[in-house]
Amino acid sequence: MATTVPFVRATKRPAKAAPTPDEPLIPSRGGRGRGAYWLYLLPGFVLLTVIVLIPLGWNVYLSFTEWRGIKPPEFIGLENWIELFGDSAFWASFRNSIAMIVAMVIVPTLLGLLLAALLFDLIGRKFGGRLASFLRATYYLPQILPVAVAGIVIGWILRPGDDGALNQMLESVGLGALAHNWLGSPDTALASIMVVMVWVQIGYPIVIFMAALQRVDPELYEAAELDGANWLQRFRSITISIIRPEVYVVALTCTIAALKVFGPIYVLTGGGPGTSTLVPAYYAYSEFFQSQQVGYGATIATALTVIIAIVAIAFIRAQLRGEEKERAGL
Repeated sequence: MATTVPFVRATKRPAKAAPTPDEPLIPSRGGRGRGAYWLYLLPGFVLLTVIVLIPLGWNVYLSFTEWRGIKPPEFIGLENWIELFGDSAFWASFRNSIAMIVAMVIVPTLLGLLLAALLFDLIGRKFGGRLASFLRATYYLPQILPVAVAGIVIGWILRPGDDGALNQMLESVGLGALAHNWLGSPDTALASIMVVMVWVQIGYPIVIFMAALQRVDPELYEAAELDGANWLQRFRSITISIIRPEVYVVALTCTIAALKVFGPIYVLTGGGPGTSTLVPAYYAYSEFFQSQQVGYGATIATALTVIIAIVAIAFIRAQLRGEEKERAGL
């Protein structure tokens, strides 16, 4: 006997309405379960408090005291700050920081942007991505070298007299008259440090910019090339406009690194000769540990922290204004 199967009409489920632009994709649970989120954030807050906030508060307090690290600190009010504003060595270190910004921010950012565009748009397209990646890694190599190792090598190259590699090279090509005590002369010490910092820093923006260029649509370059745009026009109109956020990030992080640079100065010159290569971070260190003027060293460190915070806020505000103008089509 045949079994009859009842006919069942297939019904289509109603499509779920798409969320409005103001409606979040992940539904909110209201006030329930929010305590669990704070548990995940708690370790970060604890580390931030212990490693950053408490030492920062203690450092600010020490800037209003006189302390040699042995007896209890003695509160002296604004005396350290008054002395700081009249300290010629501090202002010399601040001027040297401006030179470090030139060497670690302006020059590497401009050269890094140009080299990244060349590696990505020319070398990568003509010779393949492997060669571009190899050259990118070569530029980044100084970033991974320990500061002490790099300092020893640079110190050997710039050693005075006939022992220095640079002076020997000049002598071998008949330019022995240009041999110089590069790090021991006030006229050339800061410039030598700046050249070293350009070499150390240039790999960082190249890596960031080449990563940013990965999201650029190749069809934009092809369309511009078909329209007759040369490489420089494509670089100015396409590359710079698209990776502008990464340019802000590189400029901000490199500026902070330039303001608090310490290792190369410590290894190569120790802030000398005189104050020709003195920077605020090394000046604070020397007051802390060499002169045992802990309160005054804390004042220098606090002033440097304030300067870095102001610079960071200025960069962020400039980036936000740029993004607002871009969204407005200006």
